[in-house]
Amino acid sequence: MFKVCNALPAFIDYLPGSHNRVIKNFAEIKSYILRRVKEHQETLDMDNPRDFIDCFLIKMEQEKHNPHTEFTIESLMATVSDVFVAGSETTSTTLRYGLLLLLKHTEVTAKVQEEIDHVIGRHRRPCMQDRTRMPYTDAMVHEIQRYINLIPNNVPHAATCNVRFRNYIIPKGTDLVTSLTSVLHDDKEFPNPEVFDPGHFLDENGNFKKSDYFMPFSTGKRMCVGEALARMELFLLLTTIVQNFNLKSFIDTKDIDTTPMANTFGRVPPSYQLCFIPR
Repeated sequence: MFKVCNALPAFIDYLPGSHNRVIKNFAEIKSYILRRVKEHQETLDMDNPRDFIDCFLIKMEQEKHNPHTEFTIESLMATVSDVFVAGSETTSTTLRYGLLLLLKHTEVTAKVQEEIDHVIGRHRRPCMQDRTRMPYTDAMVHEIQRYINLIPNNVPHAATCNVRFRNYIIPKGTDLVTSLTSVLHDDKEFPNPEVFDPGHFLDENGNFKKSDYFMPFSTGKRMCVGEALARMELFLLLTTIVQNFNLKSFIDTKDIDTTPMANTFGRVPPSYQLCFIPR
């Protein structure tokens, strides 16, 4: 389907299918974002930015005489759309997949709860400052993202200039598709990559271990614009849930299937049920 649409894009308006609903939804979201941008333009205070849109508009004004500026309305619309659509969908899917993995791997959940009780306790909410004192929980969140490999082939990019790579010439404008699987599931960096194990991000002393192979948000200048927000959300949401609840499965944990439902553009967890039991 994607190949047909790429080769003959005019056909997409005449073909039946769920893509029509997707196109309509994106049009509605774009219309909503445009209305919000116009509202911000009408009430903009250059000295008191309220949010990302205000900051972008201020930068646009500062660079309005720069013919090569990248701060344009089109760029603003695309960026806000990325955060609004891609950010919410990928984060929610990662959270759903993460809960499924914690439901199945009860020993991991127990270790996370033990660390939470020791560092945070049960009488205050987790905060981002806690993460540096919680290496196992931090490793658990990283391992969820590594293991699920949410967007295996990344999102398409394009070469902005001619590039020489391993004796190949990649012409300017060439569409590029990179495999994040090749790094996230590299068996030299992560032994037994098909196994869910937070130990992949811990050293021999139990301290958190960074890895240059951890790039679920891609890498480079065009990596995910919402990385910092997504990482913060995942840590706080997962930690808060595990702090306050035990996860109970309706079936034997050994029968829980974590195989994704889709393995094309994105990997979606299978449907499942769980029960949150207050601790």
